[in-house]
Amino acid sequence: MKQLRSSHYLLILMMIFSIGLAACSGEEESQAGTTDTTSIPPDEIVNTAFKEEFPLHYESYLKNMEPSDAPSSKFVEEIEPNLPMLFHNYGFMLEYNETRGHTYAVEDVINIARINDNSIGSCMTCKSTAVPALLDEMGDDYWGASFKEEIVPRTIELGEGGESEDLGEFGHMSIGCSDCHDPATMELRITRPSFTNAMERMGVDVTEASKNDMRSYVCAQCHVEYYFEPENQKVTLPWDNGLKPEDMFEYKENQAKEQGFDYDWEHTISGAPMLKAQHPEFELWSYGPHGEAGVSCSDCHMPYERSDGAKKITSHHWTSPMDNMDNTCLNCHSDKTEKQMRDRVDAIQDRHIEAMHETQWHSVRAHYFVNRMITAGADEEKIEEAQYYVRKGQWFWDIIAAENSDGFHNPQGGADSMRTSSDASNKAIEIAVSELSKLGEDLDELERQIEETMEDVYNEEDPHEKHQHAVNDYFPDVLELRD
Repeated sequence: MKQLRSSHYLLILMMIFSIGLAACSGEEESQAGTTDTTSIPPDEIVNTAFKEEFPLHYESYLKNMEPSDAPSSKFVEEIEPNLPMLFHNYGFMLEYNETRGHTYAVEDVINIARINDNSIGSCMTCKSTAVPALLDEMGDDYWGASFKEEIVPRTIELGEGGESEDLGEFGHMSIGCSDCHDPATMELRITRPSFTNAMERMGVDVTEASKNDMRSYVCAQCHVEYYFEPENQKVTLPWDNGLKPEDMFEYKENQAKEQGFDYDWEHTISGAPMLKAQHPEFELWSYGPHGEAGVSCSDCHMPYERSDGAKKITSHHWTSPMDNMDNTCLNCHSDKTEKQMRDRVDAIQDRHIEAMHETQWHSVRAHYFVNRMITAGADEEKIEEAQYYVRKGQWFWDIIAAENSDGFHNPQGGADSMRTSSDASNKAIEIAVSELSKLGEDLDELERQIEETMEDVYNEEDPHEKHQHAVNDYFPDVLELRD
């Protein structure tokens, strides 16, 4: 009972702190004077255009260029080595990297291997300040337009004249100022209609949002799960049933299918119709401890700071709060030392990563067990049942793996989802074991073949070639067999 009261007290303190931040957010010292307008045109989309009137904010924004190294692959053993198998036959098997600063968004989406000649306009939606202008010009034709032939050339054209050595080749039109601010007034705003539409379907009018709500909503325009609605490939957020992983999975199994969306891709190894999750930071945060306490995204990722000696500004270096603990974590958790907070975060994230590796391992095995069901001639209804559980198992770990906090935004929500994932994957294996035993298959030999195949993937040094080892004489491409 004593512990319960202590936790309740901490929650109240966090809510009070959040309310205080919202109340004082208007105290930030404007570099453009005290007027409500700027000299920047309302349709400005180039980030460098904001430098003169907001030099301190711009200087802060430039920190997103650090580090400048090329993006590093997630396929290494210490991160997520099973991904080349888990995303087989999908673009993510070719290249899937750790995140870099927002200023690299356009550069990275243009250069990543999974973008091909069939990629569409929707792939640019959360990468560039040019997207609202493209939507104004093209209307609904934007979503399904050719990424390489139409969207990239027009994006570059819209950004002409804003080039800057400080921001690299495309940073002047990567995620930036006009995505979240009205250039003429600098008021926070929503520029991505997919978010507005999803909130409206849930009964939320974003035009009535409080300042504190907007300090999360501007981030939630992009840091969310989505899929491409099949009629015109429009970016759509699957929130009609709620924001939890189970709510979104239910949506994909029902409402999305009614629209004609059945899957993102078919898996080469298991033949299962798969779902790919995207970065659902907003969803996981919303029912995690900080979201429920009213602590906004900006409170932790864009804290107030003193710049140029004394002026108070909001940091526009979007990074982990662990990089600036005095202005983030320790503001609320003042009873803790920095070491205590770091140890607490590390413990949460270490448990999460360990659980993720185990959950993905179950998912890999499920794919290969179903592959053997297909090649051994198991009952078609049982194969389809196992494929459903493979699909479900992968969705429930992917929705957590794609979320970029390593479990910290919602430790309990992440654990619940990964437990659901493991149960589903093991259900697929259970079905396979039963059917393969009836057919006289050597299950010990199957386990050995799975282990050998996984080792071949791990041992390939070139991340771009790892997927080549995921299918072999033991486990052929079942889509080719079907054809």
